[in-house]
Amino acid sequence: MATLVDTNVLIDVFHTRSAFTEWSTEQLAAAQTNGPLLINPLIYAEMAAGYATSEELESALAPSLFRREDLPWQAAYAAGHAFLQYRRLGGDKRSPLPDFYIGAHAMVKGYRLLSRDVARYRTYFPLISLISPETHP
Repeated sequence: MATLVDTNVLIDVFHTRSAFTEWSTEQLAAAQTNGPLLINPLIYAEMAAGYATSEELESALAPSLFRREDLPWQAAYAAGHAFLQYRRLGGDKRSPLPDFYIGAHAMVKGYRLLSRDVARYRTYFPLISLISPETHP
């Protein structure tokens, strides 16, 4: 089964040493044994901020390791509605839309999502198969 990899996991593995680095590295390897690892343009763009050149980014997110997939139009609709629900429930962050797109992408395509951002995905996309520190300690 394919796994969409959230930016926070990639940052753990490629940039910032944190309490989650080992967990993220292990989960990324485990997910790869079960199917392709996927990224989309939003994840790619979020990762770009950590690289001085596009060549460095391409090396880290090599297509041989991470399959690239466009965002489905159905994900745009689902992301917009999830964001609307977020705002109605008092969410004050003005631009969390990339997270909603990532969750919607996983949802509409039936992918697992590897992420540490459990609360938002559980709240707005409860049917996603989420790989997180809470579900896979």
